[in-house]
Amino acid sequence: MNPEIAEQDLAEPYLGGLLASLGLNVHYSRAEKDTLFFRDDTGREVPVLDLVGGYGSTILGHGNPEIVGYAKELLDGGVPVHAQFSKHPYANELAQKVNAVIRREFGTDEPYSAIFANSGAEAVEIAMKHAEFDRVARLTELTGEIDGNIEQARVAAAGGAGLAGGAAYDRLAAAGGVAAGAPLDEVIAGIRRANAPRLAAPPVFLAPEGSFHGKLVGSVQLTHNPGFRTPFSSLAAQCRFVAVHEPDALAKTIESVRRTVFDLAVDGGAVRVVERGLPTVAAFVLEPVQGEAGIRVFDRETAERIRQACAAAGIPIVVDEVQSGMGRTGAFFASSHLGLQGDYITLAKSLGGGVAKAAVTLVRGSRYRKEFELVHSSTFAKDAFSTSIAVRTVDLLEADGGRAYRLAAERGSRLADMLRGLQREFGTVVKDVRGKGLMLGLEFHDQSDSAAEVIAGQARAGLLGYLLSGYLLRVHALRILPTASAVNTLRLEPSVHFTDAETDRLEAGLRGLLTVLRDQNGAAFLPPGPAGESAH
Repeated sequence: MNPEIAEQDLAEPYLGGLLASLGLNVHYSRAEKDTLFFRDDTGREVPVLDLVGGYGSTILGHGNPEIVGYAKELLDGGVPVHAQFSKHPYANELAQKVNAVIRREFGTDEPYSAIFANSGAEAVEIAMKHAEFDRVARLTELTGEIDGNIEQARVAAAGGAGLAGGAAYDRLAAAGGVAAGAPLDEVIAGIRRANAPRLAAPPVFLAPEGSFHGKLVGSVQLTHNPGFRTPFSSLAAQCRFVAVHEPDALAKTIESVRRTVFDLAVDGGAVRVVERGLPTVAAFVLEPVQGEAGIRVFDRETAERIRQACAAAGIPIVVDEVQSGMGRTGAFFASSHLGLQGDYITLAKSLGGGVAKAAVTLVRGSRYRKEFELVHSSTFAKDAFSTSIAVRTVDLLEADGGRAYRLAAERGSRLADMLRGLQREFGTVVKDVRGKGLMLGLEFHDQSDSAAEVIAGQARAGLLGYLLSGYLLRVHALRILPTASAVNTLRLEPSVHFTDAETDRLEAGLRGLLTVLRDQNGAAFLPPGPAGESAH
């Protein structure tokens, strides 16, 4: 190989440079519970307390010994990873176990079918695809009904029924180029002309403002942050973002996208033009706790308003539990705190026990289209290794009467109390503390007018959270990162094994950060060596 090429950084080199500039370019070589380890320039192993937790992927901690031991057992036993288009009993076992949780937390007997994936974004896209598959099937059924009604109208007209006018006829005349008093055949032709573009129009998805559902071609359309979404807005179905905490916003949005098609009806010896509602919205997609928007928790009132509006309009709800699920908020499903039962539910991240890449999309039985299984597949999804790891993960969460959920609630309450204490002490720096269980956000006041140029400059560049993260890593060996769309908010998502001693260590580090911010001590954010060099 050319030596010059061999020395180049070719693995996402721009991102590597950005990490270096922020003091976050650390190579971690080992992980255990809530600690990551790297080696400094002397070869000494340095422990870093990890509050990122794989963005919510390590509810059981890094390298959970039971999960790792089971993974070794599976691999040593020669478990097949590639045995597609064959029987997968472990997949059904996982689906059954998760359904048992759904029955308990939502009080329902309706089963959910499971479609498997490799990541949260892929699970969301499966929900999008299935929702559109269902919408297209309903359009096909509607088209068939209109064709049947047209034939009935022909029969009625042949028997002497006249063609009546009315408001719907007038709207058809404008949309389909039908003249007043036109014969039935011309009216039918006009109906087909007017309906064709409406039936072929792409679907609309709805989501709350602040949503984040991934960065793939489809899921990025549901991600509110325009920096992620706008470059790809022409590639997939569009999303309307709704200020759902405003009481009438969702109903108004649904009305604004409502569309109709024309049909014929035989009524009292006359043939009339009528309009029928068109299924325009494929789904409403939400996170019960908005992770990347700054850890914002939905309230029951808003959730119920969404449920009622979507039920009235026949719109399915996709509940994205990729980050908030698997016990992180003190229940397996964060949406169960809200009484919000989704038509689709997505799980990923911690489903793999911190070891495997595993995800699943759950579809309510009354919505499920079995034919979807023949038009969607994924090479690595539902393999024996990752799915079996997911089964064991659910077992560990459910063990001892759901002890993990109780730990998440207790540990989270302890952390939240500590953070709120810091907010009271440093009110000029800390703006808010939000979250539920072990999914918490610490929001800082805007620092773009700071007297320290390094602080103000990074704040104006939208990098304040990363500046704070670099300081915490370099000075206090704490790994904390901001949320993607609200970079003034630091996220805290440790495991259920997070200890009181680790909480105290975190508090000390955050107090150090808050002190230098309060004192506008810009020099504290400058590393002592060359740019990006670790102090450890």
